[in-house]
Amino acid sequence: MTARLIAWGVAELALAGQVENGDGYVVQPFADGVLVAAVDGLGHGPEAAAAARIAAATLEQFASEPLAALFYRCHERLHHTRGVVMSVASFHAGEPTMAWCGVGSVAGVLQRVAPFGSPASETLLLRSGVVGSHLPPLSASAYAVKPGDTLILATDGIRRGFAAELVRAVPPQPAADRILARYARGTDDALVMVARYLGGTG
Repeated sequence: MTARLIAWGVAELALAGQVENGDGYVVQPFADGVLVAAVDGLGHGPEAAAAARIAAATLEQFASEPLAALFYRCHERLHHTRGVVMSVASFHAGEPTMAWCGVGSVAGVLQRVAPFGSPASETLLLRSGVVGSHLPPLSASAYAVKPGDTLILATDGIRRGFAAELVRAVPPQPAADRILARYARGTDDALVMVARYLGGTG
């Protein structure tokens, strides 16, 4: 699947016995970029899924805004829910850059297409908190990106070892499917998103 600047894939799995997955995702193009996110409603079941849906809808509605502002908007709308943890990234066409920010336990890794002379990957700094309950001070980190750089976002239903899975040469959807199959804990809802930056070819 392609949304302007990226190709992407997502794989998800609800906890056994649950009808709804409490984890959700967003891929939302805006005027000069695209917003992607993985959202984890606290706990599991319908209440977790409802919180994740509210967060996703808010992110989609205001996708062009700075990331910190998006977190505050979600925080306001989630006060009456269990709350969520989430990681959000915004790719911009003109720079080219990716900004990202995370609160809670949704891991993020940016794998570089050409790591020589630079780190092979970047890891998202996660801040403690719950969106809708207690939000920490926020600031987004920004990185220059090149076509082929690949972002992986994974909720805590995915074991942390997924970061060692090199997916730069694998199409995003098969990469997401592979990570879910190999690293899902099986004791929680799980979701993994793989988004590959395409540059101006989207």
